[in-house]
Amino acid sequence: MAAEHELKELKELRELVEFLKENGIAEFDMEREDLKVRLKFAGMTPAAPSVDMTQLARAMAAQAGGGESIPSLGAAAAVAPMEAGAAAVAAAAQPAAATGVEAGAHIVKSPIVGTFYDAPSPEAEAFVKVGDHVSSGQVLCIIEAMKLMNEIESDAAGEIVKVYVKTAQPVEYGQALFAIR
Repeated sequence: MAAEHELKELKELRELVEFLKENGIAEFDMEREDLKVRLKFAGMTPAAPSVDMTQLARAMAAQAGGGESIPSLGAAAAVAPMEAGAAAVAAAAQPAAATGVEAGAHIVKSPIVGTFYDAPSPEAEAFVKVGDHVSSGQVLCIIEAMKLMNEIESDAAGEIVKVYVKTAQPVEYGQALFAIR
């Protein structure tokens, strides 16, 4: 009986994965009393529409109680646009297309997830701005992660030709911060 129950749960998990892939959902977290699921699909970026997680959770709860199965979640879960802030983060996390100014430039990427700050304090001037010449090892910005202020240093010398993020904006690991030529 236990093996049969495990097979059913495995089948439901496979169906959930297929549902998430079909709807372009890059990350998914779910917790129940007896189960915790975290899925993150490599190479996928969040799509503009996203499944309303409240309705998805209700559908999962109904399914757990013997209600509908996961494949029918497509009809049960409402697809809603992402919040403007989340959409901005998703767009900023996309690799930057090289334009005339950025073509051939060295891209300084975020080594951590956190909040970007261009200056050491709100009253202070930015560490660097477009047009500044920087040397290798020079502090370009601060990324706050878990209440720690991490100075991000330049790994190349040259001129700042583009700043990809604004102060107080959340950044992802590997996200472009600066273009240096």
